[in-house]
Amino acid sequence: MPNKLNASHILVKTEPEANVVYYDVTHGKSFEDVAKEKSLCPSKKKGGNLGWFGRNQMVKEFETAAFSLKKGEMSKPVKTQFGWHIIKVNDVA
Repeated sequence: MPNKLNASHILVKTEPEANVVYYDVTHGKSFEDVAKEKSLCPSKKKGGNLGWFGRNQMVKEFETAAFSLKKGEMSKPVKTQFGWHIIKVNDVA
């Protein structure tokens, strides 16, 4: 089980927006391009990349989803207090 992840995400306000974003990134659109275009998080400047983080550094729902993914996998929409996220794991350590 990894202790650290390098992950990217796309943050939007609503579930319908999250579903559109999820569809786009699973049907050929670049995750980074969609993040730059649609994400509400400042990480959008880096294509959604949040860098490396360990356990207990993110809100529970985000962490649970992120740490359940393998390198290269993407989550379905995940709801947190900040909105809806699509999470992509870039690397694990």
